[in-house]
Amino acid sequence: MSATGPTTTSIPTTADGAAMWEIVSASPFLDVNSRYAYALWCRDFAATSIVARLGDRVVGFVTGYVRPDQPDTLFVWQVAVDEAARGKRAASTMLDDLVVRVGVPYLETTVTDDNAASLAMFAGLAKRTGTTMERTELFGESELGTEHDPEYFYRIGPMDLKTLTRG
Repeated sequence: MSATGPTTTSIPTTADGAAMWEIVSASPFLDVNSRYAYALWCRDFAATSIVARLGDRVVGFVTGYVRPDQPDTLFVWQVAVDEAARGKRAASTMLDDLVVRVGVPYLETTVTDDNAASLAMFAGLAKRTGTTMERTELFGESELGTEHDPEYFYRIGPMDLKTLTRG
């Protein structure tokens, strides 16, 4: 199926878990979890996650959660877009829609240095919301071993969510 027409966003359902797994499996940058993990994520963290669709086909997703120790902060776990939908602002649209829906002023995430697309997407969010993006190393070789690149921690905020509303 080609990626044509408008992309819509919605809250994920457990039925979306398999498509999410397939999208991540095709990505060279993301750690692949089990199909079960994605279905469970859609059940337990649907309110803080989002999917993009072309028609009824899932073409992207953002998974996240509100940090229990920082209820003003959304932690974004994974952002993935199917190859057919890349370059169409699907990731930025999902991120904007999710941040507005969750309604918190701060966003945190981790990104490896080789993931230029994610770094640009998060920098764009900081710019659109009139704030900054701070960077520190979160997990290095002592936590992840030598087979995984260091994960750098990014904190964006406080965000002006009014800049993201459409209409």
